[in-house]
Amino acid sequence: MTVQHAGLTVPDSAWFKSSYSSGEGGQCVEVATGVETVHIRDSKQVAGPALSVPAAGWAQFISLATGQAV
Repeated sequence: MTVQHAGLTVPDSAWFKSSYSSGEGGQCVEVATGVETVHIRDSKQVAGPALSVPAAGWAQFISLATGQAV
């Protein structure tokens, strides 16, 4: 399956679930990384909206969220 959102086409194989998401149906985030863009979606609503951000911005967010320099 390939997900399309307002011009965004990301194959299912590109998405991976956050290591912080539980396997018990709780809050689950999936991410698909590209060269210049990172896509984020709710794993419980894969056909729902997806957020796309510049890769550099995502790296800064992860750095701040984890306290680790990227």
